[in-house]
Amino acid sequence: MNPIAIGMRRIGGRLLPRITGVAIALVGALLAVAAHTPLPWLVGPLLAVAAARFLGVDCSALPGGRQAGQWIIGTALGLYFTPQVAALVARLWWLLLLSGAFALALGYVCGFLLDALSRVGRTTAVFASVPGGAAEMSLLGERYGARPDVVATAQSLRIVLVVLIIPAVFAALGLHGSDPFEPGTAEVHAGGLAALLCATLIGGLLFARAGVPNAYILGALTVAIGLTAAEIKLSAMPRPLSNTAQLLLGCALGARFERAFLREAPRLVAAVGVSVAAAMALTALFAAATAGITNLHVSTLVLATAPGGIAEMAITAKVLELGVPVVTAFHVTRVAILLTCTGPVFVWLRGRLAARRARSRGPVA
Repeated sequence: MNPIAIGMRRIGGRLLPRITGVAIALVGALLAVAAHTPLPWLVGPLLAVAAARFLGVDCSALPGGRQAGQWIIGTALGLYFTPQVAALVARLWWLLLLSGAFALALGYVCGFLLDALSRVGRTTAVFASVPGGAAEMSLLGERYGARPDVVATAQSLRIVLVVLIIPAVFAALGLHGSDPFEPGTAEVHAGGLAALLCATLIGGLLFARAGVPNAYILGALTVAIGLTAAEIKLSAMPRPLSNTAQLLLGCALGARFERAFLREAPRLVAAVGVSVAAAMALTALFAAATAGITNLHVSTLVLATAPGGIAEMAITAKVLELGVPVVTAFHVTRVAILLTCTGPVFVWLRGRLAARRARSRGPVA
């Protein structure tokens, strides 16, 4: 066969599943919009792509689609951090740190529960339950002997369950608000938008080069916060672009799941479901306990402390008009605390448990 024809066939073989995945995601989004599903541009693509993969359809996400979605969402979130909002978030520093510590403790509690239900091993279960991100916890857990494939799958399933359950519950209960936090500008300017996106893309690329986890959302967020806090009003984020970012994120989440996994590991899937439900219940109790001393809406604090991802929970807050910058600040702080403290705390606890076992055995005769 002609080498050019062979090359074209190979390129087509790589592109077709990706094009199919985006097409399925778009259909899922439009169906979700028609059905008035909460977060239709995120949830619709997620469910559609995951269902297609379970049915054996050869589809996947676009390369870099998740990063592109995070970049756009990070830019949009940063536009909420006006000087007044930045001052409010700064006053909540103690609660941000407390919620990060709570998330770390929650990961261990749910990890022990996951191990009791699935028997995957306590180390694997802990790193599968700490809400710090699938890729980051997989790499960190592998250093200490966890199974990275189980950690990654459980972390992905956790995010999907939180994205599906919390918005649906909020919608069923009618929990939405008239958010007092508004973006620094409501007008879209083509030139300003181009400059804004270029600046935040540079921030994402620099964070990625530095090896920062969630680099594109955190890099874009950092630049956009700096511009907004300095009252440099380049442009608002147009809704179609925000919807596109959600579609890319939903498609990437749905593409993480393999048909074989659910068939071969139903016990683990069920155990992750129970542990995630326990995590959501405990975070709701924590949010209710802290709402009374902060004057923040309890629904905002539920989203701020929920065991979901930064982008997904911030999108939920944006759609439901529930404290976007507060939710964003909580999740960014949580990620920083979990990524820096999970490993040292694990080593310390493992040492304590080993010492206790040694004492319980007593001196050897």
